[in-house]
Amino acid sequence: MMAILYLALTIAVYIISKKIYQRWSYPFFSPVILSMIGIIAILKLTHLDYTEWMTGNIWLSKMLGPATVAFVVPLYKFAPLIKKHFIEIISSLVIGSFAAIVSTVMLGKLMHLDPSILKSMAPRSVTTPIAMDISQTIGGIPSMTAIFVVITGLTSVIGPFLIRHMKIKSQLAKGTLLGMGAHGMGAAQAYAIGSVEGSVSSLSIIIAGGSTLALAPLVTAWL
Repeated sequence: MMAILYLALTIAVYIISKKIYQRWSYPFFSPVILSMIGIIAILKLTHLDYTEWMTGNIWLSKMLGPATVAFVVPLYKFAPLIKKHFIEIISSLVIGSFAAIVSTVMLGKLMHLDPSILKSMAPRSVTTPIAMDISQTIGGIPSMTAIFVVITGLTSVIGPFLIRHMKIKSQLAKGTLLGMGAHGMGAAQAYAIGSVEGSVSSLSIIIAGGSTLALAPLVTAWL
């Protein structure tokens, strides 16, 4: 019974956060950020243990995998457009994946972080299920990787701001920026902008995941 209550509270916090964002569309009023703050507040006020809270929310976490696969569905509608620009899309995402891994590991080395933490951070720019698998493969700590992925995803709140102020007009560029830069959370922002941006963002998550899977072991071993 308590597990159902925890699940209901999580969903309620998200719905309220979304309503607030619809009313005041400021970057840091993103439902992702407000939901995190809301849940942390509930845990603090009720003195609940996070592990106990997750007994009711474990299925939300397990749905991340199917949700990632479901990103493929909208691609069918815009397949001709994506096919026309596929080379540009895939090359930018492979370069983006490489840059994300290299910059993360190099920064970690400059800060003298433990090798296990470095390897946990390396796949931070892909969606959680893929990132955790990559982390385990290269000797990282999957649970820590999940935290780094969420932190990276929070950058999605500045995505629309960057698009506006850098005067990015291309729908493809907007989609790849948000999908590569902030994976699932970025895709949510992209779909809020438009269906083409959202579909390209979905494709970006998949390609970025595949390229990071291939590059992360090589780059971390090389560096």
